Amino acid sequence: MITKMKKLTFLVTNKEYEQFLADIRKIGVVHIEELQSGATSAEFEAGKALAERYKNALKALDYAQETYTTEQHYNNVDLAGVSDVKTAGLKLVEEVEGLLAEENSVKHKIEAAEKNIQALRPWGEFNAANLEALAEKGYQVHFFSCPVKLFKQEWKDEYFATPIEEVDKKIYFITFSPERPDIMAENIELPQRPLSAYIQEKNELQSELEQIHENLLRINAEGRDEILASQVENDNDISLSKVHLSSESIANDAVKLMVGWTPVEKEQEVEEYLDKNKIFYEAANPELDDNVPVEIKNGSYTSLFEPILRMYSLPSYHDLDITLFLAPFFMLFFGLCLGDAGYGLVVLVASIILLKKVEPDMKPYAKLGIWLGAMTIVCGLLTGTFFGIDLSQQEWAFLAPVKKYFINEKNFTIFGYSPMMVISVIIGLIQVLLGMVLSAVKAARMYGWKFGVGKMSWVVAIVSAIICFGVPAMGVALPQVVTYILYGLIGISVLGIFFFNSPDKNIFMNFGTGLWNTYGMATGLLGDLLSYIRLFALGLTGGVLGGVFNQLAFQLTESMPWAVRWLPMLLILLFGHGINFGLCMISSFVHPMRLTFVEFFKNADFEGGGKEYDPFQVKTYEVKK
Repeated sequence: MITKMKKLTFLVTNKEYEQFLADIRKIGVVHIEELQSGATSAEFEAGKALAERYKNALKALDYAQETYTTEQHYNNVDLAGVSDVKTAGLKLVEEVEGLLAEENSVKHKIEAAEKNIQALRPWGEFNAANLEALAEKGYQVHFFSCPVKLFKQEWKDEYFATPIEEVDKKIYFITFSPERPDIMAENIELPQRPLSAYIQEKNELQSELEQIHENLLRINAEGRDEILASQVENDNDISLSKVHLSSESIANDAVKLMVGWTPVEKEQEVEEYLDKNKIFYEAANPELDDNVPVEIKNGSYTSLFEPILRMYSLPSYHDLDITLFLAPFFMLFFGLCLGDAGYGLVVLVASIILLKKVEPDMKPYAKLGIWLGAMTIVCGLLTGTFFGIDLSQQEWAFLAPVKKYFINEKNFTIFGYSPMMVISVIIGLIQVLLGMVLSAVKAARMYGWKFGVGKMSWVVAIVSAIICFGVPAMGVALPQVVTYILYGLIGISVLGIFFFNSPDKNIFMNFGTGLWNTYGMATGLLGDLLSYIRLFALGLTGGVLGGVFNQLAFQLTESMPWAVRWLPMLLILLFGHGINFGLCMISSFVHPMRLTFVEFFKNADFEGGGKEYDPFQVKTYEVKK
């Protein structure tokens, strides 16, 4: 449900302005509308830049916590001489940034040392001073490498070529001669220091790197709360800067004009303050062209599906909160797409476990998983599928009384088709018709009842036609009077379709628009309904793949004795069902969202585009000590 809002327009003198903002912020229920689109200030830009620094610092600390381990017990971080929360957190952010810069530098040095070690490793440990002594006596030492098959024996006689090491079919050798030999080999320039020096340097750098990681872990353990509290203070500063930018100066800059929004149930609190302090204001109901902030309030069940709605968009203020109608259909679609009672049991059990372990802000997702898992179990049992096992084909005694009730083509068909395929289309028809009803309600609420007649006429016409022609096709005769009533409803609906689709236009425009809408409905409705067949197809595919992996597990191991058979059979089942479960889970989220966002939202005329209600208030974060 979308909370009703009240529009408040304030006129505040410059003298009262700062105190007014402080008081409104303390009340904390007024959403300030941005009047100067695209406006900015040095304080606002500085706040945003600082917010990015907080974000990056916390991300680095999270990475350190996940990647590095330690048994060290830390002391409190050093914040001597720091008096306020924001400065304390900023000091720690600066320390994190310094450590990250130092870490980057040390990593580059380690890479350089490792490169030198790799270059020297084939040659072993030697002293460059000895090479200089040989050079003074007229012999220069040159270092070469080449493929083993290209090494020539005459190099030994002419240049005293001496093999040192052979690695990966490549030979490393040195020569002794007054000048560099002209041979078909790669001349190698070695680092000046010995191998042991670079190994020692690398070890020292590794120790430095570990110390940096220790410091990051120290800050995360003892100073994270200070950073979070400082981040909240900066967010408050950004919020204040945005409010300063959201006002307009009028009357030669003597007065500030501001526009705010507050929920109707909180309006009295704000107006009492305004009246008490003699602040000039005007309260009004939202107009159709107002960009009203949106606050959604739903029940404990419906609110679980709000994250799915937000993936598309919040409804606009004048739209309908469609979450209540989205929730049961999305849950049903998920169950039909996953379609296996065994997989549903996995989702249910995993969600129950997570509900007890996750943080409070993640519990709604675990609760959503419980609902989705329970619905999948129901759908899987109705179709007779459990971990890929077709229950209707099993000769288990306890299944005998219920096997005939499984919804599959082995038990019965509908018009010669698989019952689940027909049921999927029927579910789609119900959702599409519901969307059209919501569209009619929305139009009537926004523009007047006449604007809902044309849309509602389509619903009446389609339902009447299905009853009038569909029921007799199933072999059930309708009473003559019922048939006449249905004909009458269809006729009245046709009038609504052709003459009330655009009540603000003349009769000829209405008729022409009605013809175009009829063509669009005839082609679009069929396409929409066929899209729902994916509910049947995905559920069927998951069950078939699960059955294939069951067959592979048993047939590939049937020649083995049971003493050893159980292990490869179990591995095949775990691997196969793991892959199938992962693919089915992806499909079970993606395709129900596709049906919801495209078919349902289109027919419900859901536009979205709402901006969330964000009251101007002081946010706080308690530092735990």
